[in-house]
Amino acid sequence: MKILVCIKQVPDSAQIRVHPVTNTIMRQGVPTIINPYDLFSLEEALKLRDKFGGEVTVLTMGPPMAADSLRRALAIGADRAVLLTDRFFAGADTLATTYALAQAIRKIEKTWGDLDLVFTGKQTIDGDTAQVGPGVAKRLNLLLLTYVSKIVEADAEKREVVIERRAEGGTQVLKTKMPCLIAMLEGTNEVRRGSISDSLRAARAEIITWSAKDAEIEDLTKCGLKGSPTIVKKVFAPPVRTDRAAFVEPEKNAGESAEALLEAIFKRHPALEEDMTKLASGF
Repeated sequence: MKILVCIKQVPDSAQIRVHPVTNTIMRQGVPTIINPYDLFSLEEALKLRDKFGGEVTVLTMGPPMAADSLRRALAIGADRAVLLTDRFFAGADTLATTYALAQAIRKIEKTWGDLDLVFTGKQTIDGDTAQVGPGVAKRLNLLLLTYVSKIVEADAEKREVVIERRAEGGTQVLKTKMPCLIAMLEGTNEVRRGSISDSLRAARAEIITWSAKDAEIEDLTKCGLKGSPTIVKKVFAPPVRTDRAAFVEPEKNAGESAEALLEAIFKRHPALEEDMTKLASGF
């Protein structure tokens, strides 16, 4: 079974800062990690490879330093790593990113054979758009399974996969044909640590590095800033809240406590009382 996992190197969200003058995210000096959602996808891919055989390729688009995240993926157990890096990709939004990734995936299939499955995380912690997975599936004409919480069954001979996905009000169980793209949810598995042999292999492994030309991307106007219609006007940190939680002294009677609590809430938030009254009256 041939599986590809798209990963992204992102700033550690716990240490992100916003520039006080330019209102842009300050990435310099901020440690980078593999997007956590992508790690759950990588683990699912490795589990399928361990069961059916085959290979897992990890792909990322980013600056040369993104090779560190690919090497980390190799240490966890991936078989091959491809870095798509070129100045033409700088400033790409999700539309331009999906174009470049889709072209690179076509080159990967041309080089190492057709893929059975493509995995992505649900979203990234820096952009939070959840658009790249669906965008890649659309460009490659792949069946798309999003918000996947569990892979119930996979049949390599019948080329079928059964999954559970989170849906509004419950869980859906879906079966589809391969090839398809699966976007995994968080917390769906426990990511392995990787063996010592994998760590040693990763340390000396070659990170396959492709430029736009190497990936056979012909239309560079669809890459980077030129191919990105999205305009970010401003990025800012939410204001620090100065108000403190209010404590309501409990009454002996539970009903009186609830009434006192509501009174205290509505006193602090008058608009909320008006909204709740309208909702209760059906208007």
